[in-house]
This record gives sequence, structure tokens and C-alpha cells, in this order.
Amino acid sequence: MPVLDDNHVQRRLDEALAHRDSVSPEKLIRGLMGTFDLTVDGPDEFTFPAKETTARERIFGGQVIAQALVAADHTVDDEKSIHSLHSYFLRAGDETKPLHFRVHRDFDGRSISNRRVVVRQDEKVIFNLTASFQKAAEGLAHQTDLPDLLLPEDCVGDMEAIARNPQIADENIKRMSNPWPFEMRRHREKDGSSGSRQYEWLKAVAPLPDDPLMHRAALGFASDMGLLSTSMIPHNLHWSTPGMFSTSLDHAMWFHDDFRVDEWFVYVMDCDWTGHARGLNRGTIYTQDGRMIASAVQEGMIRFNRPTQQT
Repeated sequence: MPVLDDNHVQRRLDEALAHRDSVSPEKLIRGLMGTFDLTVDGPDEFTFPAKETTARERIFGGQVIAQALVAADHTVDDEKSIHSLHSYFLRAGDETKPLHFRVHRDFDGRSISNRRVVVRQDEKVIFNLTASFQKAAEGLAHQTDLPDLLLPEDCVGDMEAIARNPQIADENIKRMSNPWPFEMRRHREKDGSSGSRQYEWLKAVAPLPDDPLMHRAALGFASDMGLLSTSMIPHNLHWSTPGMFSTSLDHAMWFHDDFRVDEWFVYVMDCDWTGHARGLNRGTIYTQDGRMIASAVQEGMIRFNRPTQQT
């Protein structure tokens, strides 16, 4: 593997930071909030318009998770909040085409409501989600303590990680450092070790409205970032390794408590199993003061075709 000298890394880092900072934090958060602003298109039907772009980019999975969550919430009584979701990615979405969300009201009880959301593009189902909402209630309570982790300021920033990664070519630095609505700082266990843990500290780059739904949707958005790559750690591989292909197959989340995504939270991830071109990954999300606020599980496809050695 090639080694980048310090001067080369610094040039790449300067380019990455300049590209990331080309959009103000407030504009990035307005864009994130706009992503959750669905248009009512009929009874229990919503749409999200196509992006005005000439590039045919795949829709980020976290975006569709968050939007389907919001669509489901729009059909539930205000006194109930989402506590779990289960979803499947069926086809890749296209940013240049509108998304259509159809909500099915499967159940409404005194304390629990259940919704199914079917997302279509070009009349084809690309994603579906089942979500459960609960009226606030008191009950037994305990949690696993926050592990002993490095603080955000002691972890590697996402732009520095990109700049130091020799598997990312110079010409791809801008593409990999596109402006993002979350500040992210990462720590990964040593590749190839017996462990398979990594964690990410995240915080929205600017304040969000006080609406709890917006914070839950934003957490759903962020929860699809990095989780699948955990299954590559024991194999000494990375999402940018030549020959690596990965994509999410399903995604589940449980929301445990109230929180704000414009304050630091940490996404602690591990993987117990890979096999048959799949990897199963778990994530637990804590606030900086140690409250467990959410859990996630994701299975994804991971295929590695080792590049042919040139002689």
C-alpha cells in the first residue's frame, strides 16, 4: 500500500477542508430540514421532488430512512412518538427523480400505533419501512453504561481520515469531502485485530429546531453512515479498498430517549459475524453524558474481489 508523506497529506487535507467549508453550516442544516419537508400528495401519500442536478447519484440510504419516518409520523397522533423502525433497501434510488411515499395505517391502539411506508420511484418499490409509535409511559428502566471511549477532540476528524487514506486517489478528494450536515470524528480498532469495534462522534454543524421529530429523523439519517463498514475491520479491509463493494440490505432502529443531534453523541459499532457475502452490524448511540438514546442493527452485502496482481 502506498504511503503518503506529511506534505502530501496536508495538501489533501487543505483541499478537503476548503471543499467542505464551501457551504455554510446554516445552509447545510436548512438543506437537511428541507429533505424532511415532504409534499402532501393525497390521503396518506407524500412526495419528495427530484434534485436539480445533472449528476445521476444514488440516494443516500439514511435520507430515505428519515423521510419514510417523517411520512409515517405525519399520520400518527401527536401524543405518540416513534420508538422503532424496520426497513429494507430493495433498489437504488436516483436523486434526479421524485420519490413517492405511501403510508399504510396498519394499527392504532390506545398506546401503540403501527405504520408501513412503501417508497416508489418510476412506479417501482425501492424501499419499505415499518414503524411503531408509542404514547409516553413510565416503566422499569436500566441501560448498559457508555464504554470508555476517546473524547471527540481526541479522535480523527473525517476530513483528516480522508486525507490520510492512501486508497483514496487525489482526484477523488473533493468527491469524498462533499459538505455534510454533521461534524464527524472517528476511532477505529486496528484493522485485522480480533476486535471489530469502531465509533463515531457526531454533531449537527448548526442548531436544529426544537421539534423532537426533526432530531429523530436526523438521527435516522446519520445512522446509515459507517455502520456497514464495521464488518470489514476483522478482514483488514475498508470501504475504499480497491475491489470492495458494499451496500445496505436492511436497517432497524430503536429510539430509547429524547436527545438533540446538535449536541455531541457517539455511535458505538461492532460486528459479530460475516459470511455468504453479508455482514451483520450493531450500533449503540449515547449522548456525551452517557445516556443511551438509540440502538441500530444493519445487515449489508459485502463483496471483495481481490485485484489481480500485475506482473
